[in-house]
Amino acid sequence: MDECERAADGKICSSDYWVARKGSVGKSAARFLRMVAYPALLLAVILVGVFAVRQKWDPAWVSPLFLLGVIAYLVLLERLIPYDRNWHPGKREWRLYGIYFLLTMAGSGLAQLLVALAIGLISPAEPTYHLGIEIPGALLTGSLASYLVHRLGHRNPVLWRLHGVHHVPEKVNVANNGVNHVLDIVLAQGLVQLALALVGFSRPAVLVVGLFVAAQGYFVHANIDVRIGPLNHLLASPEQHRLHHSTDLAEAGHYGSDLSCWDHLLGSFTWRPGREPAAVGLHDPATFPNTGEILAALLHPWRRRPAPGPRPE
Repeated sequence: MDECERAADGKICSSDYWVARKGSVGKSAARFLRMVAYPALLLAVILVGVFAVRQKWDPAWVSPLFLLGVIAYLVLLERLIPYDRNWHPGKREWRLYGIYFLLTMAGSGLAQLLVALAIGLISPAEPTYHLGIEIPGALLTGSLASYLVHRLGHRNPVLWRLHGVHHVPEKVNVANNGVNHVLDIVLAQGLVQLALALVGFSRPAVLVVGLFVAAQGYFVHANIDVRIGPLNHLLASPEQHRLHHSTDLAEAGHYGSDLSCWDHLLGSFTWRPGREPAAVGLHDPATFPNTGEILAALLHPWRRRPAPGPRPE
């Protein structure tokens, strides 16, 4: 780019052009925000987790309040340091995404209830081992279960008709992270909760891991211009998750939304520095109802006509 570019109404210097196209703050402020945004989120997870365990806070209110705080933080960052301003949701999209979010929360609650009814509250109230051992163990176990369920949701034709609802939007942002089929949430989160309960991780360990997973789940979906560099080989990131939503199936791996180690080990890691999707959404958009057709999306798995075309793998 030349030092200055010609616009319809005059001359715009390159720094101003960058702000107009990519961000809402100056270059120095944007650079600072990109540097501290993710560490600040991880610090919040640690602090809330420590206080929740030490003060024996009730997960029933800690987890949802923390999630709302994470969403508000990331929505603000989307306005200040967006990856793509065209991915900001409009007013109608906010209303639709709000309905989907409520359905997702209902599905999450139902999943936890079903697990509790199926096996009882078997997780011990106090840690069996030191939390320094339990927390990494619970994170690895839950992350592997989530990875396998997610990957199966892309490979199995029946499960794809549930999970594909999430891939319909042609943009990736915090708001449409909640665009899901409610049964997909029940299945995915129910199996993860079941795995953690059967292994017998304590409630404090599950709470702390849940805070991290919730923060990561919305972070990777955020429309923010944040790069985590070599940490991509350990943790999931927006850089990776945008590739997961790519219409190019050759790069649409990255089934982990918290850790990236399973993508490495199981051959679905496609990220490299600077790699970005040309477009996101469904490879074959005609196979699913539009996001605005909420009832049609919920009934989609029971349509007689099978969804044609290849599925993301």
